[in-house]
Amino acid sequence: MGVLRPFRVLYVQVLVGIALGILVGALWPKIGADLKPLGDAFVAFIKMAIAPVIFCTIAAGVGRMNDIKAFGRLGAKTVIYFEVVSTFALAVGLIVGELVQPGRGFNVDPAALDPTVAAKYVDKAKHAEGLVDYLLGLIPSSFFAPFADGNLLQILVIAVITGFACTQLGTLGEKVTGVLDDISHLFFGVIRVVVRLAPIGAFGAMAFTIGKFGLAALVKLAALVATFYATSILFVLVVLGVVAALAGFSIFRFIAYIREELLIVLGTSSSESVLPQMIAKLQRLGAGKTTAGLVIPAGYSFNLDGTNIYMTLATLFLAQATNTHLTLTQELTLLAVAMLTSKGASGVTGAGFITLAATLAVVPTIPITALALLVGVDRFMSECRALTNLVGNGVATLVVARWDNDLDRARLAEELKRGPAAASLEPASAPAD
Repeated sequence: MGVLRPFRVLYVQVLVGIALGILVGALWPKIGADLKPLGDAFVAFIKMAIAPVIFCTIAAGVGRMNDIKAFGRLGAKTVIYFEVVSTFALAVGLIVGELVQPGRGFNVDPAALDPTVAAKYVDKAKHAEGLVDYLLGLIPSSFFAPFADGNLLQILVIAVITGFACTQLGTLGEKVTGVLDDISHLFFGVIRVVVRLAPIGAFGAMAFTIGKFGLAALVKLAALVATFYATSILFVLVVLGVVAALAGFSIFRFIAYIREELLIVLGTSSSESVLPQMIAKLQRLGAGKTTAGLVIPAGYSFNLDGTNIYMTLATLFLAQATNTHLTLTQELTLLAVAMLTSKGASGVTGAGFITLAATLAVVPTIPITALALLVGVDRFMSECRALTNLVGNGVATLVVARWDNDLDRARLAEELKRGPAAASLEPASAPAD
């Protein structure tokens, strides 16, 4: 029985699921490709509870706040942090792309590529609206529509409005806030049940990735994939490591603390699959409920460090592979455009590739047909994007909480020292705002 004890731990089960998925996909590609529904089903189960968790957490958090101006300051600090770090991530991808030049020597003729491959992604990217339309898109058509559509930003909007309403209702508002808090614990309980299926989901998703695209595609563009992974690791350990150190905690201990979530994301290629778990763990680390509930969901659209690195690095790769020369002015234009288009990405699988298509459509210097070069390996890079996004948003939550005096630093140090074995998906004992 002692030998089997490690396999009772979720992250070990997820590791086994990933390893078996790689094995099945490599040995029996057809079977592996057919296992995609296992990964999709797990992500769908998680998404089922994401909307009510976010709504209840934010609405209850805002409802408890006596100083509404404090919430405004929290939002402003969150936006400032997102813009600074996201821009830095875009610049890192641009700089590494120039230094390493992973696309040099490909000498691809864009005319020889299949234009239909890129066309379908460009069509998906055409929904990118202007600033006014984007802001109007934050307003839901009805109170319940965002819950059906899974629109996280719209859910944030109605949660904040509901929380403000609770602050104006006196005793009734306090009762409603308490009910919302209780409901959030119910859905965290649902997540605890569903998350036990993570090994099966990771197995199916990884088997599909290897079976569908094969290791041959990965080998063919190994330089780009390796450069992207190395750049992302460097960004997390150095850039986010410095940010974390300034905020008073170790990036290595933080990564170890969320290792279960990282492995689930690795298996499913979707950072959304662990959003509720991250909210709970960040509260256990000492971040206030409102801060944890606001920063993480907002970060899925405004603070995607991995996606930002990928966009500038992949764009330079395509330019180099097609022998398209970019001037410094054009590269700076690319950086400015990417700062806007990256805000439309979300935590779901493949969103980074669609956002890249939107960027290339705005910067027509690089032939849009070159996207066909990345289709075979994008899924492999999707995992790294999701992992980097997750770590970046976790660090952002703790940093903003520290900046806003909403972080229990003693609790943070104690939890990180105890490690993930002491953590659970239960935010009940987290400090109130």
